Amino acid sequence: MKKYIDDFKVIKNERLNYEYVILTLQHPGKLPAMMPGQFVEVRVDNGPNTFLRRPISIHDIDEANNTMKLLVQEIGEGTKLMGQLKEGDNCNLVYPLGNSFSLPEKPRVLLVGGGCGIAPLLFMGRHLKANGIEPQFLLGARTEEGLIALEAFRELGQVHTTTEDGSVGTKGYVIHHPVMRTHEPEIDMIYTCGPEAMMKVVAKYARNHNIKCEVSLENHMACGFGACLCCVADTIDGHKCTCTDGPVFDSTYLKW
Repeated sequence: MKKYIDDFKVIKNERLNYEYVILTLQHPGKLPAMMPGQFVEVRVDNGPNTFLRRPISIHDIDEANNTMKLLVQEIGEGTKLMGQLKEGDNCNLVYPLGNSFSLPEKPRVLLVGGGCGIAPLLFMGRHLKANGIEPQFLLGARTEEGLIALEAFRELGQVHTTTEDGSVGTKGYVIHHPVMRTHEPEIDMIYTCGPEAMMKVVAKYARNHNIKCEVSLENHMACGFGACLCCVADTIDGHKCTCTDGPVFDSTYLKW
């Protein structure tokens, strides 16, 4: 897939809570084709220590309005500067990067996300819905405040939630939710993104129940083109660059 580098215009910066914002970016012309699971590399301006771009998952696409949404968690200098972008500011992107989630062979699918890992699942859910598949979502966070953008997910399918403190939804981690413990309804395919520990547990659950599972890794990716080798993942075929061979992998392909 062809890669581009463009200045997008910030048309909205929506603060969700103390650490998350959604940036809505307007393409200068017509958005090229992009697929769920792919990511962009964002140039961070006005920061003396931010000479490397930041990899951010594509959260959603509106082809009719030529806009892209990025869910940004402010965890370092670069992402905090991104969170300060204002309407009218430019945001330079290299895009679209990486591979994408595949369409399932059967319609009973579950998308499991934790923390900022929910980012690519909204775009994937919209893609599934456009292909006649109504997904279920299982989204986890530490507290109720960490469960973000739920209404957008509810527009696409049923949403289940967990919180570690029990403030909303099932208390515990995503693996503790009834949909993962009672096996009702039956699931044919799982897509997951989030903390590695969470994804490993989800992948083990899928393997134990003969469910196909695709994971989207959140490794550090400084370049996005496989040159810096800082995002290497260990697979059954040796080391692979997450930014070019991934970020989406079949869970059984990874040496977890």
